Parts: sequence; structure tokens; C-alpha cells
Amino acid sequence: MTKADIVNEISRSTGLEKAAVLTTVESFMKIIKDTMAEGENVYLRGFGSFIIKTRKEKTARNISKGTTLIIPEHKIPAFKPSKVFLEEVK
Repeated sequence: MTKADIVNEISRSTGLEKAAVLTTVESFMKIIKDTMAEGENVYLRGFGSFIIKTRKEKTARNISKGTTLIIPEHKIPAFKPSKVFLEEVK
């Protein structure tokens, strides 16, 4: 399902105009992205959590050149579904 499919489905089920729904969906995604960029997690009860995970520093190998390099510690966004969400998917 794409963002356009989500907008169409919300528009169909609520009767709102597609342009208004698209603006709302894009605003929702921007708020989540901006909040996580500031280092905060986003919790949506009954749906899941958008969290920031920290990957530790590690040593990687380039097999073709026979060299090693160090990948520094970094943060990545992740999604953890709620128990309700998991039960519905199963």
C-alpha cells in the first residue's frame, strides 16, 4: 500500500477531500520525522512506537581489498508495533 492508497482509503471512508487528507497525512509524517530528528521517540497507543536505536561502533571488513574499517556508533529509526497491532496481524 502506498501513501496515495492510504489517502484514497481515508478519503473514501471519511468523505473528506483527497487534498485535505493528503495534507494531513504529510503533516503527520513530517511531525514524526522532525520529532525523531530532535532525538525523541513517538508513542501511538494501540499502534506502536517510532523509536531511535543506537548502533554500537563496529569493525567491518572489505574482503576484496583485505582492509578493515571502523563504523562509528550511529542512530537509526525503528518501529516497534504494539501488542494489539501484533495480535491483529497474526
